[in-house]
Amino acid sequence: MAYTSDDVVQAIRLYEAGAAAVMPGAAPIGTTLGLQNLLNLELIVGKVKVPVIVDAGLGVPSEAARCLEAGAAAVLVNTAIARAQNPPEMARAFAEAVVAGRRAFKAGRAHIGLKAVASSPVEGLPV
Repeated sequence: MAYTSDDVVQAIRLYEAGAAAVMPGAAPIGTTLGLQNLLNLELIVGKVKVPVIVDAGLGVPSEAARCLEAGAAAVLVNTAIARAQNPPEMARAFAEAVVAGRRAFKAGRAHIGLKAVASSPVEGLPV
C-alpha cells in the first residue's frame, strides 16, 4: 500500500509498479483541511485498478462521505477524531458517513446536466 499525494500520474506509476493499493492524501497530514482536490481523486479512482484509500487531512465526516462517493474504497482518519471535542461521537459520525458515501457510490448518481429537465412524468396529466 503506497502513500502518495493527489498527483494522478504518481498514483498511476505506483499502481504500475505493483502497489496493492494507492493512498493519496486529502490534505497535509494532521491539518484536517479536508479534501482539497476532488477531481484528482476521481481521476485516480478511474485510472488505477487497485483500491484507493484516502489518508491524511480529512476534517469532518461529510468529507469522508465525499471520498467514498467518488469511488474511494476507504478512508483513514485519526486527527479529526482524536482531537474532536467528543472523539467517540466523531468516530461514530465518520463510520456512518463512510457507509452513506459507499451506498451512494454503488447506487450511482444521476447524470449531471447543464439544462433543467423535469424529473416527474407528465403523461396522463390534464392539459
